[in-house]
Amino acid sequence: MSKKDYYEVLGVSRDAGENEIKNNYRKLAMEHHPDRNPDNPRSEERFKEAKEAYEILSDPNKRAAYDRHGHAGVDPSMAGGSGAQGFADAFGDIFGDIFGSGQSGRSNVYRGADLRYNMDISLEQAAHGTETKIRVPTMETCDTCHGSGAKPGTSPTTCPTCSGHGQVRMQQGFFSIQQTCPKCHGSGKIVASACVICSGSGRVKQHKTLSVKIPAGVDEGDRIRLSGEGEAGVNGGPPGDLYVVINLLAHPVFQRDHNDLHCEMPISFTTAALGGEIEIPTIEGHAKIKVPAETQSGKIFRLRGKGIKGVRSHSQGDLLCHVMVETPVKLTARQKELFHELETLNQEDSARHSPRTKSWMNKVREFFTE
Repeated sequence: MSKKDYYEVLGVSRDAGENEIKNNYRKLAMEHHPDRNPDNPRSEERFKEAKEAYEILSDPNKRAAYDRHGHAGVDPSMAGGSGAQGFADAFGDIFGDIFGSGQSGRSNVYRGADLRYNMDISLEQAAHGTETKIRVPTMETCDTCHGSGAKPGTSPTTCPTCSGHGQVRMQQGFFSIQQTCPKCHGSGKIVASACVICSGSGRVKQHKTLSVKIPAGVDEGDRIRLSGEGEAGVNGGPPGDLYVVINLLAHPVFQRDHNDLHCEMPISFTTAALGGEIEIPTIEGHAKIKVPAETQSGKIFRLRGKGIKGVRSHSQGDLLCHVMVETPVKLTARQKELFHELETLNQEDSARHSPRTKSWMNKVREFFTE
């Protein structure tokens, strides 16, 4: 499969300047970065393409070579070869990729797999930050054989098939096909007596306890990266990373919306009609709100700076209190009598005392008379 044109990958013309190339690369890198697009192979591929294109076009010498000769001008596998041999090496790399081999002349060294840990935290922990310990399963280097896979007292020997390169090459004319060595499976080593603990793999499944610091302001879906705490690499490769993914537990009072908090605030008929002062909870403690007379259900009171300060925010969010006028229940006979009396008084001048009801009824009449 041929590579895409580097200029097309970055979305720039061939006479684009350094700043345009840099700016387009930054936009693509931010949009398709793996941390922002977990489990999205297409975004990961786009990120790698943009990175490769920028590495070539940001270097004046490499860019000049690319402009003259295309991908062949910047392909390391084409350097140092000429004629049929250079042609064979180029096709060797292509067919090597098809058959799954690694880089020419090198053993198959693999980075360890990344791990994901879903952590449930409360809203208070997210707002103030916390530090906790987690226990995660992982593949670690075998302590008995120190990752060699060989029984203690013995050592792996060089693979006789590939002479320790981890790859073999088949030559037919000037076509060269390179593939993983079938004898050592790319490691370049042969284990005659396998370690009984890891069965020759060089890695064992273990559990480890890690301390995780949760910064103040984290939100749902945020990821905390613990570098090098993933699975151990293969054949001496570097370890992967551990990603702690935040999951906010439901709160009995507040609902979070980015840096703002929302809550429902029930008030009585009396307070709604006559006004008053009520105390409400906040993430930091308590606050008082003055409810003006004739407050309607659904009115929102905003308390500035009573929300959450996000990890990347410069200011505190707000607390939005949604008024819910509560209808009294289980009325006594006296209460019912008073409500009937109040209703009678309201009916004497309903347009004044219930303007929204009058407006709504007028709209209903207009609807049915059209």
